[in-house]
Amino acid sequence: MQQKPFAVTLDPNSSRQNHTGLWRSKRPVYVDRLPPCNAACPAGENIQAWLYEAEEGKYFEAWQKLMADNPFPAVHGRVCYHPCENACNRGELDEAVNIHAVERYLGDLAIEKQWTLEPGSKSGKKVLVVGGGPSGLSAAYHLTRLGHAVSLYEAGNKIGGMMRFGIPAYRLPRDILDAEVARIEAMGVALHLNHKVEDLQAELEKGSFDAAFLAIGAHIGKRTDIPGRDAGKILDAVQFLEKMESDAPPKLGRRVAVYGGGNTAIDAARTAKRLGADEAVIIYRRDREHMPAHDFEVAEALEEGIQIHWLRTITSGSDEKFQVEEMTLDEDGRPVGTGRFEAIAADTLILALGQYVDADFLRNVPGLLVSEDGVVQVDERMMTGRPGLFAGGDMVPSARTVTVATGHGKKAARHIDAYLRGKTYQPPKKHALASFDRLNPWYYTDADQSKQPYLDMARRRKSFDEVVGGLGEDTALLEARRCLSCGNCFECDNCYGVCPDNAVIKLGPGLRYAFNLDYCKGCGMCAEECPCGAIDMIRESV
Repeated sequence: MQQKPFAVTLDPNSSRQNHTGLWRSKRPVYVDRLPPCNAACPAGENIQAWLYEAEEGKYFEAWQKLMADNPFPAVHGRVCYHPCENACNRGELDEAVNIHAVERYLGDLAIEKQWTLEPGSKSGKKVLVVGGGPSGLSAAYHLTRLGHAVSLYEAGNKIGGMMRFGIPAYRLPRDILDAEVARIEAMGVALHLNHKVEDLQAELEKGSFDAAFLAIGAHIGKRTDIPGRDAGKILDAVQFLEKMESDAPPKLGRRVAVYGGGNTAIDAARTAKRLGADEAVIIYRRDREHMPAHDFEVAEALEEGIQIHWLRTITSGSDEKFQVEEMTLDEDGRPVGTGRFEAIAADTLILALGQYVDADFLRNVPGLLVSEDGVVQVDERMMTGRPGLFAGGDMVPSARTVTVATGHGKKAARHIDAYLRGKTYQPPKKHALASFDRLNPWYYTDADQSKQPYLDMARRRKSFDEVVGGLGEDTALLEARRCLSCGNCFECDNCYGVCPDNAVIKLGPGLRYAFNLDYCKGCGMCAEECPCGAIDMIRESV
């Protein structure tokens, strides 16, 4: 019996004339692009990958992918300033995906379920980590997963660094921090508390370490001279917040002034309010636009009754008052005095003018370049001028946040691992950014961002209970499903369905698709209709 033509049978093998690929001037190719959330994450998380697992309800798999980059999901879900959400393409459609809330849910679930990870196969190498903050702990964690024996020396009597001593409990409950640190210790990291390194070179020789990572936090507050004020009534913000971890919090009086405009100043003022101060006033020399504190931190402080006096600088003080000069900004945004003064009453002044690192313990180490504020120069591998000695966190030139410090620890660990194995670590080449203009947003269902609950205002002002609550399982699942999978195929079948030539081949679950170029005529419908922008049309070579 004569075979029917392709137009009737839809059998691509019925006629050689139906190989429409001969007409093509452009061909489609599947591509992977860099999601903007991934690109913006200082810890280098593969956010889209773990959201993909979470939206399927595969929470353990999502947590595992998250932990490949970040050992503190429950911490970061609370304290990270989530630049990923500022970059999220979904924000162009309705609201950004509440990434940090889903991360927090996974972190809290891991603590509840007591999920653990195993260390890597032993390499026989020993690494010293100095400093038990986010950068040091991150490096210790990743080095342990790579198989190295890690000893971490911490000068204080508690681990966590600025996560514990710089972030108030109403933002980061201590049991959450303790649980994530305990997981790292259970992997085999040897934590040595109350061990202040006085001479690094001597410690390296004594312990026969093969490499070291320096992660001392910026714990020394910058001071300023205020004429006429009793120095006993002046605290630096870092010292003040550290004392909150002791059994005897400082006595502040009824009226407290905080001098500075960063997040530490906000934390100090909100903490003072919780300690019973009737008035907590922040004094900052520039305006709100130039204030480095994050918007949501400022908003929460104002809600709690914190007063902020912008464009003010303290010039002198007495036992009960400060003289404050009004400022104005010049054309370059720098504050300039106006000659107009006012008085602000305060029993205690808390200085939040920045911090620096005590780097005296590096005095005998050759080859280092150290600035006056304790910042150490490192190369692209995060290695200092001394071979085998690396540094990160507050000790290197960078933004001083928990997330940046965590990313430094991971990056340094990979380079330390390569150094110990006599190799060079080459980070994978990054794909081009997945921009919003490549998406077809009308394919996605409208869905508002899942909102996290807030503690009632009466308790916020009088207790250190956690202010922001977490998502439940249902809301976390819905939030994860708001991800647009920017730039990466999620097997929606659109290209398969719209192709007029049946040129798209399904390769099976998780394997995506391929193009049969014998039949593809290059019409570009697949690229036009791809929701996430994962298909490019390229010119056919002659």
